[in-house]
Amino acid sequence: MRSALYLATLVAVRHNPPLRAVYKHLRDQGKEKKVALIACARKLLTCLNAMLKSRTPWQDELVTARYTPA
Repeated sequence: MRSALYLATLVAVRHNPPLRAVYKHLRDQGKEKKVALIACARKLLTCLNAMLKSRTPWQDELVTARYTPA
């Protein structure tokens, strides 16, 4: 499970704009690459669990609410 989540996060950070914004925000704060990637993996897992629980589709605006530039 861990390796599947890690690989999914690698792809998401490159191709999914909301998770890319989260990753960039963490890197801009000075986090190391792997630390930022694992934080994104945790965020992805939390979002997926919430989607399964509430039976809702992916919503970009909920992922990047804290990370959009002012």
